Amino acid sequence: MNYDVKNINLAKDGALRIEWANQNMAVLNRIRKRFEKEKPLKGVRLGACLHVTTETASLMQTLKAGGAKVALCASNPLSTQDDVAASLVKHDKIPVFAVKGENNKVYYAHINAVIDAKPHYTMDDGADLVSTLHSERSEFLSEVRGGTEETTTGVIRLRSMAAEGVLKYPIIAVNDAQTKHFFDNRYGTGQSTIDGIVRATNRLLAGASFVVCGYGWCGRGVAMRARGMGANVIVTEIDPLRAIEAVMDGFTVMPIRKAAAVGDIFCTLTGNIAVIRQEHFQLMKDGAIVANSGHFNVELDLDGLSGIAATRRQLRPFVEEYVLKNGRRINVLGEGRLINLAAAEGHPSSVMDMSFANQALCIEYMVKNKATLAKTVHPVPEKIDRQIAKEKLEAMGTKIDKLTPQQKKYLASWSMGT
Repeated sequence: MNYDVKNINLAKDGALRIEWANQNMAVLNRIRKRFEKEKPLKGVRLGACLHVTTETASLMQTLKAGGAKVALCASNPLSTQDDVAASLVKHDKIPVFAVKGENNKVYYAHINAVIDAKPHYTMDDGADLVSTLHSERSEFLSEVRGGTEETTTGVIRLRSMAAEGVLKYPIIAVNDAQTKHFFDNRYGTGQSTIDGIVRATNRLLAGASFVVCGYGWCGRGVAMRARGMGANVIVTEIDPLRAIEAVMDGFTVMPIRKAAAVGDIFCTLTGNIAVIRQEHFQLMKDGAIVANSGHFNVELDLDGLSGIAATRRQLRPFVEEYVLKNGRRINVLGEGRLINLAAAEGHPSSVMDMSFANQALCIEYMVKNKATLAKTVHPVPEKIDRQIAKEKLEAMGTKIDKLTPQQKKYLASWSMGT
């Protein structure tokens, strides 16, 4: 079995951490037990490009239990947990190609190693696997029957491919499931991003001016958690509807140029490019902290920052200090990559439980319905979304009401008024 991990001897520690995560992934554990009996993925080759974390390990174990032959690489150079990668190789016999801190060349070599396994289905987080298949390894596309996408950035890329007519197989946008983005993006990103910033800096958030760039579900989560820690939260947006929502949620909203001069800590979560640019860095306070929790580090114009910096140095793990020619210092966290995974452990397992339950059930759905799915981006079937919500509530020991026959009749009728 081919693989590339940092140190296979880390496997014991990884196995213990995977076990810990599994204790809080009740829905995925239920799916795994059913998969072990039914083997719905028997004979399926699956190529996954995901953050290699304990929660991802649980998903890989579930897919293998269902009969799939799985190969895994990282979806970000800094997101791999090396002990988890080692454990998957040693204890689960799953080929993993991922090393925390790998350079760009190695990152894409690992993606190509997964493609070499000739997957029938892809599982992506950011669409790097899909885009590499289409642009550089198109000879393997005839093997591929479908795929899933985990994150907002990837869905944007894939919808662009579909609109241009170049997407060669169907993709289910797992990110758009209600049981994914309402919880993973908001509560998961909110908690794990604050965790990453605090771990990297050990700075007090109470009383700090915390600038959140983007008020989508991820931005909402970070703004909510930063306020909970006592920060004065400022939101920047380009969408008037989201800006109004941020104002009515109690946050100050202003353009990034104005926020740049008053912020102490900045975090981008937009899925776009060059959100904080050279002209913004020039306005920042001495000692400003800048992080990104969007999928790619292109949200920060680091080349522009380098162009106005006199010196730069690694001040502590995951903190790089740029000293500008005017003497002010700007501290960039985690090379501008996902700070929640670069400096922390990513989302808590209880919220990834729902996201990865979607992944497992959507792959099963695609295997059963491969002949009927068009080559475009599809939503998660509502039945799957609701099933996951129902099972999560049951696992939490939470009960809800049901409609009475009278209420059902009322909702289906137009004749009953005041």
